[in-house]
Amino acid sequence: MSSVHLNNIVKRFGGFTAVHQTSLAIPEGEFVTLLGPSGCGKTTNLRMIAGLLDPTEGEILIGGKRMNEVPIHKRNLGIVFQNYALFPHKTVAQNVAFGLRYRDVPKADVASRVQAALDLVQLPEVGERYPKELSGGQQQRIALARAIVIQPEVLLLDEPLSALDANLREDMRVELKRIQHQIGVTTVFVTHDQSEALAMSDKIVVMSAGRVEQIGTPEEVYNTPASAFVANFLGASNILQGRCTGRDAQAVQIEIAPFGTVPVPADKAADLREGPAKLILRAEKLLLLGAAADTSGLITAQATVETVDYQGQTVRYFVRLGETQLQAINMIDTRPFVEGSTVTIGFRPQDCAALQET
Repeated sequence: MSSVHLNNIVKRFGGFTAVHQTSLAIPEGEFVTLLGPSGCGKTTNLRMIAGLLDPTEGEILIGGKRMNEVPIHKRNLGIVFQNYALFPHKTVAQNVAFGLRYRDVPKADVASRVQAALDLVQLPEVGERYPKELSGGQQQRIALARAIVIQPEVLLLDEPLSALDANLREDMRVELKRIQHQIGVTTVFVTHDQSEALAMSDKIVVMSAGRVEQIGTPEEVYNTPASAFVANFLGASNILQGRCTGRDAQAVQIEIAPFGTVPVPADKAADLREGPAKLILRAEKLLLLGAAADTSGLITAQATVETVDYQGQTVRYFVRLGETQLQAINMIDTRPFVEGSTVTIGFRPQDCAALQET
């Protein structure tokens, strides 16, 4: 396994800049996800690492070696695409063995390495079957086996779970992370799915319009977003306009019209200065409270339920305080609140983050 470094990478297609001055360091053995909406540049970055595209500016290092001029077949990378790209006329074993044919692996070792890869993806008995005889989840595992059988320095995964149904996708992300942990290979994973990124990653690189918005652990990017874009893209957030009126070592004071003063923890409002500010409150941290609920430690207000979006174990509410609409995602332990009812809403200051208004 090897580290991956992108140093001031720029990619232009004619007059359009798809990737702007991207720098990224991925240590050996880490699972790093490039996350963002369609067109944000995440797949373009992956394809440049793979050697499928050449950067316009900057350099790519794998294991400390410059890769800009190195063709894809000499980079020793395992790649899994969204459509798996299995050969329909070859058996599973032949598909998995394909990359070994070009790496001078002795014929006597090919069968054992193919079987080891099939064992790793928990499909030891399917070697003589053809891709059309496998389910979508099984085909995804075979594509992964083909990528790892060559013992790659880096594993590149381009939205490999997106073609699966929701339940199978959840199962496969657990399996994919298990396999990555077991073999310890440096992995770059591309997805637009926030739940995949949060569940699987050591680090997440959030991208928008070809630029990196934030790099951090899942907990860092979720709980302390660096921008309103990150707050909105990762989960559901309420972003309230307010004003920073002061700070000390423990907290930053944010004045928010519906709630008064909110003391946001200082580590969740880094470098915030006095002046216009944004308060970030995750929807699942905003609670709708019954009449007998304990509100100690909470900042509360009265609101009206406008919309109830029942989701089984949870319900998403849209509530209104004067001119402000907020959303809350709460677990259901009794019957949901009904539309039109007046409720108490509340949240803990320590569950908030704050950003400078720009």
